[in-house]
Amino acid sequence: MGKQDDAAEVVDAVRRQLEGHMSPRVLLLVRRARAVLTNDEEAEDLFGAALRDPAGEGWPFEQAVVLLEYGQWLRRKRRTSEARNELARALTVFEQLGARPYAERAAAELRACGVSVRGDDGASRGNERLTPQQLQIARLAATGLTNRQIGERLLLSARTIGFHLYL
Repeated sequence: MGKQDDAAEVVDAVRRQLEGHMSPRVLLLVRRARAVLTNDEEAEDLFGAALRDPAGEGWPFEQAVVLLEYGQWLRRKRRTSEARNELARALTVFEQLGARPYAERAAAELRACGVSVRGDDGASRGNERLTPQQLQIARLAATGLTNRQIGERLLLSARTIGFHLYL
């Protein structure tokens, strides 16, 4: 039995243990994990279920990761036009959240689909600007709010706020 099979067994055990008691976020994560670990016949249905659940909108990062992985899956299936849509949606969310490593992954996948991505010309490299979220955090900090108060407004941890302000 391989590592993927072991991981699938763990996810199924968690699903069985929490059946009927999962929060929307945990349900989204379980569906995503099952989609990534399952055979191709079930994967599309699981990705779809994860993305159709309106509760997932409360967890934009997690939902964007599902979009990214679904887009990767679609691209591997040579369904590039569908993949482009999912990957572009994921990239937008990652950029809005300031999740650079994930934005870079989504951009790389889009390039693999033949899409030119902002910043591909190299002009913006080394000349980084604040993301919309970082700008919002900086503006709130300038008003005198504490990291905790900013985090409460933006639904982020005080530690995350501190990280963005330190950059």
